[in-house]
Amino acid sequence: MTASSPFAFDWLRTHAAAAPQAPFIGTPAGWMTYGAAAARLERLALELSVGGLRAGEPVVIALPSGPAAVIASLAVQSLGACAVEVTREWGVEALQAITAQTGARLAFIAGRDARLWCRVQGGFLRIYVVHPDAPSARIRDLLQPAEVLWLSEDLALEPCAAPAGPGPALEADCPAQVTYTSGSTGRHRGVIHTHRNVAANTQSICCYLGLTREDRVMAILPLYYCYGKSLLQTHLYVGGSIFFDSRFMYPQVVVRAMAEQRCTGFAGIPLSFELLRRQVAPESLKIASLRYVTQAGGAMQADTVRWTRAAFAPAPLFVMYGQTEATARLSYLAPQMAQAKAGSIGKGIPGVELRVVDGEGHERPDGEVGELVARGDNVTPGYFREPEATREILHDGWLWTGDLAYRDAEGFLFIVGRSKDVLKIRGRRVSAAQIEDGLRCHPNVGDVAVIGVPDEIDGESALAFVVLRGEGTVDAPALRRFCHERGPSYLVPKLIRFEPALPRTANGKTAKGELRAKLQRS
Repeated sequence: MTASSPFAFDWLRTHAAAAPQAPFIGTPAGWMTYGAAAARLERLALELSVGGLRAGEPVVIALPSGPAAVIASLAVQSLGACAVEVTREWGVEALQAITAQTGARLAFIAGRDARLWCRVQGGFLRIYVVHPDAPSARIRDLLQPAEVLWLSEDLALEPCAAPAGPGPALEADCPAQVTYTSGSTGRHRGVIHTHRNVAANTQSICCYLGLTREDRVMAILPLYYCYGKSLLQTHLYVGGSIFFDSRFMYPQVVVRAMAEQRCTGFAGIPLSFELLRRQVAPESLKIASLRYVTQAGGAMQADTVRWTRAAFAPAPLFVMYGQTEATARLSYLAPQMAQAKAGSIGKGIPGVELRVVDGEGHERPDGEVGELVARGDNVTPGYFREPEATREILHDGWLWTGDLAYRDAEGFLFIVGRSKDVLKIRGRRVSAAQIEDGLRCHPNVGDVAVIGVPDEIDGESALAFVVLRGEGTVDAPALRRFCHERGPSYLVPKLIRFEPALPRTANGKTAKGELRAKLQRS
């Protein structure tokens, strides 16, 4: 049975009514059923409603993947408000910018992150702290002047005497969530996903993967990432189950859990499969229950693709392509075409139209490179409170992906590069400008240019060409330590080359094409 409503919280209610004891969310700590999750959703929604949550209001959710994060997001959406899922990994500056842009008054945080959030200095009126025990006086003091309310890790709340009134009248085109992603500007940018976007993307993925209530996915990807979020949404839609496991730094542990939990699906980015290849015996991946494997988040090395297909066989590998601006997914390569169309991202998912066009939007002939554009109900209406940036990517209903591609005579698509200066490191879109700005903060760096180079582990890694300032001296390890102290690891260039000067174009811009050519010659 699948749900027919366009609202994910209704999918939970539908399956809870039909099979309340069916497993829904699992973690290494245990399972929560559909019935228990639905009861917690209704009780939390009542708490939020009584507390004054308004329709259309953004709510920050900064929780690790698990029951609390899922229920908080669905409860917020059931009241017509908008879930904004973030992670501590982004650091204080990025979180402060996001909370300032959204103007969020409410937040859900983990108790362990109280010290981080006191530094964010958001204008929160109320913060729900998810913690095994009631927040201590120290935590409350850290989060002042916000009102601090405690929630247990499974979000069990005391019964409430207040009656549950009728929910707000919602339209499918109302925002359901804002998913932040790094754009070409070098900062996080909020992508609006409406309920219609989510439903369209979910139904398409369920269709080509053939998902049913019998399916259970091993989820190592976080919920703030659109790929990870889509795993939850697809399995919720069909009444299946999802097992969250954050222990992938020890891949063997997760592989054992996948077998013990009888998972039917596994999803990863290129780094996931590289780690499995390096640390796990292929025979341990022959899991009897496993029905399929999916990969997205950037191009994977050809030899790793071959290894993955062989290691997981007979479970087939679906190679997929997508963007946050498309809710998650735009195309997939059917497993039976793996050899004939190696390197292809396949064809559009059901309900999505893909074209390769020139700069004026005219379709390019087969075999000729152009920009890949997409149209479908899963395409975002735009960036959150950024109309100019929205106009850059949306034209006459088409999403301009920024990826360069060509289409072969049989309609299969092949990505050849990106029109925007964005790298894809460990499945994450990272602006070259973001890394460059970090390096320029060093007092001995005068000029810098960053390009992406193939990396068999990370998919792509950052190579920085650095020109030192004056008589200043600094070596590559010191520069990398400097970057690491200022931000997350994906903003630390893996490779650094020192140059006397950087090549320039006629209009004064860095000629990165010349740097790439120089690299190929060396």
